Amino acid sequence: MVITLDHELPTEAELTMPELKLSGPALRAGAFHLGKYCQDTFNEFMLCRSEENDPRKCLKEGRDVTNCSFEFFRLIKKSCYDEFTQYAHCLDRSSADLNYKHCRNTQNVFDKCVLDNFNIERPGYGYFCRAQIVDTKRPKPEVPEKPHYGDVPAALPDDAPRPPAKYGARTFV
Repeated sequence: MVITLDHELPTEAELTMPELKLSGPALRAGAFHLGKYCQDTFNEFMLCRSEENDPRKCLKEGRDVTNCSFEFFRLIKKSCYDEFTQYAHCLDRSSADLNYKHCRNTQNVFDKCVLDNFNIERPGYGYFCRAQIVDTKRPKPEVPEKPHYGDVPAALPDDAPRPPAKYGARTFV
């Protein structure tokens, strides 16, 4: 991305946010429940990113995502720490690609703990791929008007000569 003097960049303080220091297996172990717990926050962030096309305008939503993730894992640590740790260790040690199929027993124990303590049921297969309607309080961004160029030539007539293609078939006949 090219930056000119007209661009306003965020300050260091706006960009500084504590990181969620968890390993890959731990994030994978809590991923489904985290996605369900923070679903509205995640959807709001992704909607902002797709509508604005400028990451600088979505810093607040990004902070909200991080804060929601911290909140979720603090709750897990408080209530389901042992079950979560066993599940994450199983994912880490059972296969090189952290496959879930080897750890269904520990997964069921962790899922039951989360369901009992937080009333969050593990979402089914493909849940996060389904289309969802997001109710947002952010105003819809203005769509820039398409420029109108007055010096555009008229289209070629249908009987205009079309020489044969130089390197293969001409598909637009």
